[in-house]
Amino acid sequence: MLEAKDERLRELLKGYGSCLVAYSGGVDSVFLAKVAHEVLGARALAAIADSASLPRRELAEAIELGERFGFPVRVVQTAEFDNPSYLANPTNRCYFCKHALFTELGPLARGEGFAVVAYGENASDVGDHRPGAQAASEFAVRAPLKEAGLTKDDIRTLSARLGLPTADKPQMACLSSRIPTGESVTPEKLRMIEQAEDFLRGAGFHDVRVRHHQSGSASLARIELGVAELARFLGGGLHSEVVLRFQAIGYLHVTLDLAGYRRGSTNGVLPPQFSSISLQKRSQPTA
Repeated sequence: MLEAKDERLRELLKGYGSCLVAYSGGVDSVFLAKVAHEVLGARALAAIADSASLPRRELAEAIELGERFGFPVRVVQTAEFDNPSYLANPTNRCYFCKHALFTELGPLARGEGFAVVAYGENASDVGDHRPGAQAASEFAVRAPLKEAGLTKDDIRTLSARLGLPTADKPQMACLSSRIPTGESVTPEKLRMIEQAEDFLRGAGFHDVRVRHHQSGSASLARIELGVAELARFLGGGLHSEVVLRFQAIGYLHVTLDLAGYRRGSTNGVLPPQFSSISLQKRSQPTA
């Protein structure tokens, strides 16, 4: 069954004749870019969107993967931060992000003779809240992984067979996803989030999200880690070092979410005052 799906993907790509892949460096797009290059050679190009929402670490790793596995990568600047609708951070923020991306990729594809623009939506995404899929539909962007019936688990398995290090990479949404829906997205907030997450990853944590909450001029960092990593954080004597580093970044309060990492946690409603949060590690003790 898996082999049949893989073959179906390769048939789809071959039928395109040429393909521009919307590339992010994540599990799905790395696999798609690698297979597209295997099937189409120089008639395939991976294009990665660069903006304030993409961590520098992720950009560097994505480019390095292309170099290591022999598929070309083009960096494209996108302008979602010029769009007030994106900055307002509505529930369909991803629509405006993907719209900005495909606005750039369409002319690039036409100008360089790529017949199809494709992106990494897969069969596991069906039924999920995917505003970006609306933008893809409007720009006639293809989703060959989904069309071939490949699920996320399938893609991880096939990625491992190809020797891709992304086979077990955690899911990595853009930095803007760390800000609660309805709170404005700003480059300064994203800078703080990126520095905080880089610090935790440098300390050896794997599943990391730093959720950014704002109350007036005060900012709070809500750390989410993989459940299996919570004990190490709590028992490793790291909390003081983390608080000092996060304060230097600009956070007034630092909390650890004891529920651990989970997708979509910024879609919930945080009480308006940080003092009403019942479980938190504060940067300073309270009376």
